[in-house]
Amino acid sequence: MARETTKLRADEATRLYVLFLVISDVMMAGLAFALAYLIRGWIPFPDPAEGMGPWMVHVPMMVVHILSIVAVFFFAKLYALRRPSRVDEFSGVIVGSTIATLMGVALDSLMLRNSILGLEYSRAMIFYAWILSIILISFGRLVNDWLRRRLTRAGWGRRNVLIVGTGDVARMILQKILWSSELGYDPVGIISMVDPAPDELLGVWVVGQASDLGRIIEEQSVDEVIIALPEETAHRDVLWLISQCERGRVTIRVYPDLFQIMAGVVSISELGGLPILTVRDIALQGWRRTAKRAMDVALSAATLIVLSPMMLLICALIRLESAGQVFYVQERMGLDAHPFPIIKFRSMRVDAERSGPGWTMQDDPRRTRVGTFLRRTNLDELPQFINVLLGDMSLVGPRPERPVYVEQFRRSIPRYMERHLEKAGLTGWAQVNGYRGDTSIIERTKYDLWYIENWSLRLDIRIMIRTVLQFFRSPNAY
Repeated sequence: MARETTKLRADEATRLYVLFLVISDVMMAGLAFALAYLIRGWIPFPDPAEGMGPWMVHVPMMVVHILSIVAVFFFAKLYALRRPSRVDEFSGVIVGSTIATLMGVALDSLMLRNSILGLEYSRAMIFYAWILSIILISFGRLVNDWLRRRLTRAGWGRRNVLIVGTGDVARMILQKILWSSELGYDPVGIISMVDPAPDELLGVWVVGQASDLGRIIEEQSVDEVIIALPEETAHRDVLWLISQCERGRVTIRVYPDLFQIMAGVVSISELGGLPILTVRDIALQGWRRTAKRAMDVALSAATLIVLSPMMLLICALIRLESAGQVFYVQERMGLDAHPFPIIKFRSMRVDAERSGPGWTMQDDPRRTRVGTFLRRTNLDELPQFINVLLGDMSLVGPRPERPVYVEQFRRSIPRYMERHLEKAGLTGWAQVNGYRGDTSIIERTKYDLWYIENWSLRLDIRIMIRTVLQFFRSPNAY
């Protein structure tokens, strides 16, 4: 009975969140239309607003505008609470509002124009309504998302989650859940696949073995089960765990292994009439590569111009604190595993590597005082915009490593060298997901490979926006 009550609370909260979102879109779309009517009356462009008629004549047109937006958003799945990125949601609002505006104009022309209402709408007003709808609906969704996160943290609609596994994968997922309370998950326990089992993982108790899974789902009122097992786990074991979960009404999520990640990008093509599977079809080819390079040149040049006073100040501070070069040039591996000189502001003593190359670490004693600040705020990376402008790097891509480390990683990490199929990046998909500095190279490689196989300009823009938001608060910046 307790389980049904918990499930009901989560479902009720989800329905309320969706209702709030629909109401917000309706209010913002209506406000956008009303403001468009007023603005058209205030601005006599392209001609004086004569013959538009009183406001009440336009109310049916406003209703059509609102209903069109709600209908298009519904079919575009913009009312599914999937927690998309802000960039994805904003682009969805732009496309949805554009289609809805065109559909509204068509319906108005079909049903309302030259009717007994005498409606003669203004094309300028329609344009204002379109622009204002995008702006106001996006703002309303930001407020709605902020409110939903606050309510989730306060306990609305939280879901009891059970994690299967005690290894590195389970630890990574549990850490993400514990650090991100806005996800709405309350871990109620860990299921161990080994014997003897540890007592706990990151403070969450191990509550049983795999054979106890069905019973624990009922006893702990579990809403979701996350199967987080190592990649070498046999598929039949995962299928058996899923069958145990199906005894209860729970959502089942499985952390994908390498084959499942590859399967997500498999496409079916033909070879002389024979069906054939393409496991990897690199997304960044042809005109896409040209578009990415154009964006790199434009944004890196603009950034260097805007930030040049700050960079000159940093140069002066470095030189005042210690003698030696202002810039630190180091060999890194880039596109096609070709080495290139990466440029950074020097953040360590001149003799920092007299004993050979070493991995940076937290509270590294080799840093200077200015260097400590530069690394913590990531400002030491600013000269790499020069690398981007010269074509050695891209704004977004896998972070480059030193040749000595590449030689080590290529022997121990499957598909590691495939990171070099694209240019190295100033930031990347792995970095904005928390894998920078002294973090798992294996997990970083998975994120880099996913980026290469799923590249798009929108993904690059999304990564750059997240990088800017995280710029001064990265926990792994040393």
